[in-house]
Amino acid sequence: MIEDLLPDSVVVVESYGDDEADQGPLHPEEQAVIARAVVKRRREFTAVRTCARRAMEKLGVPPQPILPGERGAPHWPDGVLGSMTHCDGYRAAALARATDLASLGIDAEPHGPLPEGVLLSIALPAEQRRLAALAARQPEVHWDRLLFSAKESVYKAWFPLTGKWLDFEEADIEIHADRTEPGVAPHGRFRAELLVEGPLVGNRRVEYFEGRWIARQGLVATAVAIPPS
Repeated sequence: MIEDLLPDSVVVVESYGDDEADQGPLHPEEQAVIARAVVKRRREFTAVRTCARRAMEKLGVPPQPILPGERGAPHWPDGVLGSMTHCDGYRAAALARATDLASLGIDAEPHGPLPEGVLLSIALPAEQRRLAALAARQPEVHWDRLLFSAKESVYKAWFPLTGKWLDFEEADIEIHADRTEPGVAPHGRFRAELLVEGPLVGNRRVEYFEGRWIARQGLVATAVAIPPS
């Protein structure tokens, strides 16, 4: 699913469900990180790293530990960048060579409405107005959840470039829906205007991120790929 949202240079490995038989072993360093975690957290942690190591193999990179660094961001091998996501029933990892992209962010969420009150805490007034217009045209899409996912993908692409936090209100995201034929999953693109100084990529100051989205199989997924300078 997420593979459809990213350029061909990105390797994506996904898994559905919670089948422990489809999960590889953790490295000792990883086991230490979640030694005291609850069972659900251990399963998610293990499953998404299994996806990531399979993606490493496809890139020709020796499988190795993927440890959380600052603010929980995964620490990737030299020359590799990537992003991981997990929610109930779904895990995915997307990896690319650092020569092909500057940064990468993915996110998947259950395709349902956000809990009451959450939208007001994550969305700018302009974003709320645009979501209302989208909902009037395509009520089958949970646009509030899609906005939340897009902001997560934007942050995951932002942090490796800056090492800084990005608040929900520091990116103004405009979502667009592509025309679809009957039976085709809703999909489209989005643009995130950065309301703080953007990162430098090479000698270029990035002022906005562009991404893509899809709603399929009970999930909504988003992805951002930042091209190299």
